[in-house]
Amino acid sequence: MKKRLLSLYDGLVLGKPIVTLLLVLLVTGFFGWFVPDLKIDISPDSLVLEHDEALRYYYSIRARYGSDDYLIVTYTPKGKLFEADTLADLRKLHDSLAAIERVQSVISILDVPLVQSPPVTLEELEQHIRTLEDKDTNLTLAERELRNSPLYRDRLVGASGDTTALQVIFRRDPKYEHLRKSRDSLREKELETKLTPEEAEELQRFTDEFRRYKAELMTQEEADIARIRAILDQHRDRAELHLGGKPMVVADMVDFVRHDIRVFGIGVVAVLALLLIIAFRRPRWVILSLLTAFATSVVTMGFLGLAEWRLTVVSANFLALLLIFVLSLTIHLIVRYRELHVRNPDAEQRYLVQEMVRSKFIPCLYMVLTTMVAFASLVVSGIRPVIDFGWIMGISLTAAMVLSFTLFPAALMLLKPGVPHKPRDLTTAVTSLFPPLIERHGNLVIGTTILAVLFGIVGMTKLTVENRFIDHFHKSTEIYQGMYLMDRKLGGTIPLDVVIDAPAALLKEEKETLDKEGDKADSEEPWGEEDLAGEAGITGTSYWFNVFRLDEVNAIQNYLDGIPETGKVLSLSTTMAVLKQINGGELPDNFALSLIYKRLPEEVKESLISPYLSPDGNQIRFEVRVYESDVKLKRQALLETIRRHLTGDLGLSDAQVHLSGMLVLYNNMLQSLFRSQILTLGAVFLAILVMFIFLFHSVKLALIALVPNLVSVPLVLGLMGWLNIPLNFMTITIAAISIGIGVDDTIHYVHRFGEEVVVDWDYQAAVRRSHSSIGRAMYYTTVTITIGFSILVLSKFVPTIYFGLLTALAVMIALAANFTVLPLLLERLKPYRKKSA
Repeated sequence: MKKRLLSLYDGLVLGKPIVTLLLVLLVTGFFGWFVPDLKIDISPDSLVLEHDEALRYYYSIRARYGSDDYLIVTYTPKGKLFEADTLADLRKLHDSLAAIERVQSVISILDVPLVQSPPVTLEELEQHIRTLEDKDTNLTLAERELRNSPLYRDRLVGASGDTTALQVIFRRDPKYEHLRKSRDSLREKELETKLTPEEAEELQRFTDEFRRYKAELMTQEEADIARIRAILDQHRDRAELHLGGKPMVVADMVDFVRHDIRVFGIGVVAVLALLLIIAFRRPRWVILSLLTAFATSVVTMGFLGLAEWRLTVVSANFLALLLIFVLSLTIHLIVRYRELHVRNPDAEQRYLVQEMVRSKFIPCLYMVLTTMVAFASLVVSGIRPVIDFGWIMGISLTAAMVLSFTLFPAALMLLKPGVPHKPRDLTTAVTSLFPPLIERHGNLVIGTTILAVLFGIVGMTKLTVENRFIDHFHKSTEIYQGMYLMDRKLGGTIPLDVVIDAPAALLKEEKETLDKEGDKADSEEPWGEEDLAGEAGITGTSYWFNVFRLDEVNAIQNYLDGIPETGKVLSLSTTMAVLKQINGGELPDNFALSLIYKRLPEEVKESLISPYLSPDGNQIRFEVRVYESDVKLKRQALLETIRRHLTGDLGLSDAQVHLSGMLVLYNNMLQSLFRSQILTLGAVFLAILVMFIFLFHSVKLALIALVPNLVSVPLVLGLMGWLNIPLNFMTITIAAISIGIGVDDTIHYVHRFGEEVVVDWDYQAAVRRSHSSIGRAMYYTTVTITIGFSILVLSKFVPTIYFGLLTALAVMIALAANFTVLPLLLERLKPYRKKSA
């Protein structure tokens, strides 16, 4: 069977190289047409857990209380904030931003309602809403109100009074919401039961349509943010301005991904081309290797574009990794070809290429398969960008294997063998250092390895998932600077919603009581004491919007406001404080409260009440902003503390309390990393062990081959623990990737060792011969991979830098283990046996 396949390959590829190259050119051209369709998706829901229940609740809260899809512009004037010239410039900025088509409104100190500048009555408020620019507004009182009002302090004006914020709110897109809800509804149903063929077709249709429409919106959003930045540039001579908010973070991260793809691609190609020139000193090897890498990249990117697959901040690294893996494959082929040429200087080209393919196809195939298994293990992480990264790399490696054994050998067939080149002394000198070491100091090698693994295991116990989102960015980026400024002067950055429901049982009981008594509540009950001319009014139907629940609401507000990690807190308590000012400094009773609610202008109601009280009055929302730059911030501990206090000290039931917002979604993703790391490690080790058994036909040899990777992974993860480098959605992939790469060298070494040991059954001699032959290819590929991953330090995204450096370290450790521990175990345990005559 094997001979038949080799004969078929020889006839189709090596026998007809020009036809093969034309077919490769045709396939590459076809997929190249779709490369421009490759899109990037850095939306927040692409960075959270798959099927997270908190995500669905988050969307429902956003629909009820308003979207958090807004931008924040911080404005710190060079003069005083409330002087005429500054306010005039602020008005120009406000109007320019409001003129953008997709902007629904711009909230600033210029147009928010003022009730103490001078004080207004409810009747006056009904007739006219006073703002900062009104002629009858007292600027001194207005400045005092804006700086001290519980509604505006640390939200629109910093406590020091030198910085203000403009909130730019984008319009909600009904088509986007319809497509998302329709898709998610069918996805949830699919988790519970099998979909009908019609439902499955509908799910696919909604998914495809949502993906396309979302891409269109992101393109439009990028254009809007670029226009906003251009507007801000026109005002930088009068003020220091920073842009923040979820849409801006998404847009900038898209730019980071584009930058990384471009820089990584160019950087990896340039550096690795230089390495190939230094290592092999012949242009043909550089050109053929880069040609194979280029074709593989085009085919993979075109396939992803054709399949409408989106790149994320994690999978953006795929191009650099793909180039590294392709060059790794071609280096193994080059080294083997040169070995054969040195041994057979007069051989024909077809014989050399055929033998190169025959001896390298199986180990390269298993090398690719094991690497694919390592990446495929990422699909159990539950984190969408990590899952996508695993699948994309699987597709990339498939293309790399196919083109490395079609394009590369077919192109090589068109060249003459030339003069054989012997290996350079430097590489041989490096690889020849290890056989004497393990022969003379084998016990020291084993002892050192055990201590290193123990060091790593202890370090792994120190691993943490707590990391600040702000630390993902360089201090020079606007994301970092904007978040830091808002933390210091404007009450925090990361939103947290604390949502409290009315007790379900009490609501049911009160409803039954009201029905029996003709919708009249006892004056002692918390549903209100007046009928409001035949209508109970909001205080008669709301559990929370009445004076009887105000103490409870204030207690929650005061608690949340007193937590060191929290900044600005807005709620119904804030609303009541403002209504007290409108009511002449006295807290309104239920009758007055209901009257105020009915008579408040809709614009004021949308500012004071709607963001914090559900339409039926039976749910309240506390809008909390958390200091992201706080080095002491521990998200999980913070959320647990809040829930424990509300349900314990304040007596709320667990079912009443809901925590939502981006802080919760991000925390859920972080907390899943430990579980995901264990799952991915377990999955990859088990799968590779099974493949080793199948490949080597020996459990003993499979276990020996697994050992080098049991060294590199604990060491790298342990080092992260000792250096306090937390796990994140990038570093979680390091273990699986380093295993996949480390296994490549293991397979090649064991395969070559098996060929060498049967020559004379001298295990020490087999080690020396293996190091001087396949060891050179392992050395070249490891240096290539290490330098390739080191290129990632050029990223603008800090987790990518850690990912590159730590993966490069893991690969170096794996090489050291494959050069020392692996041959030592092979030599001492002697897994090969002579076949009886």
